[in-house]
Amino acid sequence: MYPIIIDTDPGVDDAMAIAFALAHPEIELVGLTTVFGNVPVARATRNALALAERFGVPGLPVAQGAKFPLVQSPLPHPEFVHGADGLGNVNYDPPTAQAVAQSAAEFIIEQANRLNGELTVVAIGPLTNLALALKLDPELPGKLRSLVIMGGTVDEPGNVSPVAEANFLSDPHAADVVLGADWPVVVVGLDVTHKIILTDSNLMQLRDKAGETGKLLWDASRFYVNYYSNTGAASGHDEAGCCMHDAAAVAYVVAPELFTCISGPARVISEGVGAGQLTINRKGYTYLLKHWEERPAAKVCMDLEVEKVRSLFLDTIIQHKVR
Repeated sequence: MYPIIIDTDPGVDDAMAIAFALAHPEIELVGLTTVFGNVPVARATRNALALAERFGVPGLPVAQGAKFPLVQSPLPHPEFVHGADGLGNVNYDPPTAQAVAQSAAEFIIEQANRLNGELTVVAIGPLTNLALALKLDPELPGKLRSLVIMGGTVDEPGNVSPVAEANFLSDPHAADVVLGADWPVVVVGLDVTHKIILTDSNLMQLRDKAGETGKLLWDASRFYVNYYSNTGAASGHDEAGCCMHDAAAVAYVVAPELFTCISGPARVISEGVGAGQLTINRKGYTYLLKHWEERPAAKVCMDLEVEKVRSLFLDTIIQHKVR
């Protein structure tokens, strides 16, 4: 069993990741922590609470986290990608539950201590909460089973600049701090998530076979798929679809053998034209510039078995849906 916290900024693809985690029989979702990103953090918290209720787990703890990046000014929220409400402008009813009193960072630390080395954190938004948790408890990296991050890109072009992925650009200083700590960490970025497309046929399967969960994901995905269709970001297929970003990070937790990784000290460029760029010394070279020295190695996914990962996602939600 894999106890996990999902650190999230829901987000249509975040909703897919949460549904997948709740449905997978080997995952125990112990809570959600929220962060600014796709939407303001208050909306992210509302969405997380609403998704928990809609997915049939109204008592799931949700802890609200960071409102702003560590250093830089906040970027605009991408309403054109996820809708103004973050969930495709479907306008779900407000949740009845409230967030817990703890901050996201405090909740992560508490659960890491309680689970005594068994907790995995899956971070699918900006990494501000992890950086704040690290500041509160510098020993946190040694208390986790693993940290899986959806963010960054190495060889694949970025989705918010030619070199940057959205989560890392939203708080590059936090991303660099987190990758500088000695976690058992793996980065699942655009190098793999741009290869795995959920087509409308796949999403129809969820709508028709995965109960209320599938219907919610179908409805929320309409705005998101339209964005991908208009931009060509999921091109190369005969039908409309979207990239399976955040759920791929959850898939890594239960099926790491389906991914191919490189490893090396990693930095995230914090400022300037390269802000948000993930850089990794994958060859172990000694460079003139020493910024990658005395940094722990991070694993970064570069390839995956596309059909197996996509089937894992679809089959899990269809066969083990919560409701």
